[in-house]
Amino acid sequence: MKYFGTDGFRGVANEGLNVEHAYKIGRFIGWYYGARKACKARVIIGKDTRRSSYMFESALVSGLVASGADAYMLHVIPTPGVSYEVVDGGFDCGVMITASHNPFTDNGIKLVNREGYKMDEDVLKLVEGYIDGETDVPLATGEDIGRTVDYMQGRNRYISSLISSCGFSLQGFKIGLDCANGSASSVARPVFDALGAETHVINNAPNGFNINVDCGSTHIEQLRTFVVQQGLDVGFAYDGDADRCLAVDERGRVVDGDLILYVCGTYLSKYGRLTKKTVVPTVMSNFGFFRALDAAGLKYETTAVGDKNVYACMRENDYSLGGEQSGHIIFGDLEKTGDGIMTSLRIMEVLRAEREKLSELTRPVRLYPQQLVNVRVSDKDAAMDAPEVQAAVTAAEQFLEGNGRVLVRASGTEPLVRVLAEAPDESLCQQANDIVLAALEPFKV
Repeated sequence: MKYFGTDGFRGVANEGLNVEHAYKIGRFIGWYYGARKACKARVIIGKDTRRSSYMFESALVSGLVASGADAYMLHVIPTPGVSYEVVDGGFDCGVMITASHNPFTDNGIKLVNREGYKMDEDVLKLVEGYIDGETDVPLATGEDIGRTVDYMQGRNRYISSLISSCGFSLQGFKIGLDCANGSASSVARPVFDALGAETHVINNAPNGFNINVDCGSTHIEQLRTFVVQQGLDVGFAYDGDADRCLAVDERGRVVDGDLILYVCGTYLSKYGRLTKKTVVPTVMSNFGFFRALDAAGLKYETTAVGDKNVYACMRENDYSLGGEQSGHIIFGDLEKTGDGIMTSLRIMEVLRAEREKLSELTRPVRLYPQQLVNVRVSDKDAAMDAPEVQAAVTAAEQFLEGNGRVLVRASGTEPLVRVLAEAPDESLCQQANDIVLAALEPFKV
């Protein structure tokens, strides 16, 4: 793909991704789902809180209505809210304007198909062809020109769906939320308040520039301090578009995606709700996490990095739980994409049912130290295929004697080879990584 990566079309606003790109995306999908089929497309649009999201929203809407589609505007909403409402409202497709956990200077456009999944690659290739002028799309005229619809009720229905997913009260729990000054700012608190929690919120005053700035799931230090100082039971940190969630236990310790998968996986298995007793993590999950699953009698099937790959595996095999270390967690019986707020609700379900502190529920997992080194190379494919590099990976694994691992993979978007070592202590990680780094030296730039 030329423009669309694993998580949409991303770039610095008006540099890598500009308003002309957004307009053309709107023009194409408005025609593709509408006039091409001699009907009127209905397309739903959401955005996060960064300043440029308003500009891209206007460009997308202009393109859609110019091609004859009706554009339904959800305004600021989490990415999973778009996925939910595409299905719930019977829309032809959805668009989310966000750069997720990236700084406010970046932005992105994610397309969602009518089933609520990330858009099919064959459609994305057609969009890219139109952007590059390979095809032409007619303008709508007269009564065929589309319209815009202020669709705030869609956002309200999404909030109601989160609340109704919980058949329990959170009365008596003191919960901290870090909304990253992003999409969760107008959604998360109403959900927890409606469930009866004593809710304490930070970083929920977006101004267009402060999204993800020293807050949220990528900068969780502030929430850790806040939970301890306020004497809270648990804290949850979301990213800019609220499709991921990390937790903080009552002692202020971070509970990452691996630990969340363990806590929820063992709970669901205990009550017969974990399909095939299998969890779907990625290859980047911690070695200690895999050992804890083994000890708990749970199976796992790993995928390549990316929640898209996790969900593809879940769909293909009918698994009910999967996710990433970064906090993209998917509950297959409830959703079709990662939803940070839903993840926090599912953790609260476990805490309430098991009557245990989060620190106790994570105690069986001993996460191994990890050391990740990014090596910039002239040709990442040549480096990955080099016999001497492959031999070095084998040698590093042998050095760890089965008590750790070494993972080497090429970046999907940059000329980098990523080398990750896990072992019982940092010095062993360093020594294992050094074996592979020496073999990569001739490929470095």
